[in-house]
Amino acid sequence: MAGNKKPVSVLVLIHSPALEVLLLERATRPGFWQSVTGSQEADEPLRDTARREVEEETGIVVAPQDIDDWRLENRYEIFAEWRHRYPEGVTHNREHVFSLCVPREVPIVTAPLEHLGFLWLPWREAADKVFSWTNRDAILLLPSRYRFS
Repeated sequence: MAGNKKPVSVLVLIHSPALEVLLLERATRPGFWQSVTGSQEADEPLRDTARREVEEETGIVVAPQDIDDWRLENRYEIFAEWRHRYPEGVTHNREHVFSLCVPREVPIVTAPLEHLGFLWLPWREAADKVFSWTNRDAILLLPSRYRFS
């Protein structure tokens, strides 16, 4: 049975001013680390999707304007094991990249059904640890977008 999930999502890189990147370990795939991700709901503005997903997955509450829209879109093939969530025939997703700079000490509360835990890593190490090429490529762009503090 086909699902109704919209094939439009956000990737939100949460990082500290020193470019340490917050990674979350997927509950359904232990050992798979990623940044905050999530699908757009109905006609929700993408910046609102990013804000909602940050809050749901980390407990960090911010205003939509605090999230930086990179105006970068990736298109990738949806893993076969997850295609049942989408309408029949949908094989690709459009992912929009955002970021959020927060103090390293910000409290993180993960959603237990989605993530096993979290860690902060320097950006190069984070890029090596994530399983998604779009996540890796976005992390590698961080230094060109932000100055080290």
